[in-house]
Amino acid sequence: MIQVQPSQQMRDLGVVQQGDEILTRPARPFHLPAERAEAEAVVDRLLASMDPIGRVHSFAKGMGIAAPQLGIDRAAAVVQPAEPGSPAIVLLNPRITEHAAETDEQYEGCLSFFDVRGLVPRPLAITVETTTLDGNTVSTVYERGLARLIHHEIDHLDGLLYLSRMRAGVAPLPVEKYRQTGQAWAYEA
Repeated sequence: MIQVQPSQQMRDLGVVQQGDEILTRPARPFHLPAERAEAEAVVDRLLASMDPIGRVHSFAKGMGIAAPQLGIDRAAAVVQPAEPGSPAIVLLNPRITEHAAETDEQYEGCLSFFDVRGLVPRPLAITVETTTLDGNTVSTVYERGLARLIHHEIDHLDGLLYLSRMRAGVAPLPVEKYRQTGQAWAYEA
């Protein structure tokens, strides 16, 4: 039986793969509330993509997807926290306004090059400003694993992949050698 590579599985589910130019440029922001219908349509598409992706891979750390990963050049992302029953977090025009000085380094994966995992340093807390569908601005603080997930998706909207955040000399690890699949990120109490 031929085993399908994880990146091919994601490609088959409609996820744009590394090398596509849309992943390297900043996404266009929404003008809200004027573009509310378009923003809602993009969010609906992002949410709909999560179910089939979740059926082919377990996401114990949570999961996120940004509009450019579906070939949509707009500043929207959705993050599903790891905690069962938690609602998805919708990010429209997100930007990080503050970040903690304290960082940690954990492995991350990316749906757009799912054959490897990379050790990425990130702040333990970030403050994110987003726009609501009615055009208001909301600021939210995210910590630890959720901060990591959201920062990763905001990077996508800025045209960055986590590879650009890795320390010099640290290479991604082939998924076959990665031994933390199915485990949440570890943080000290």
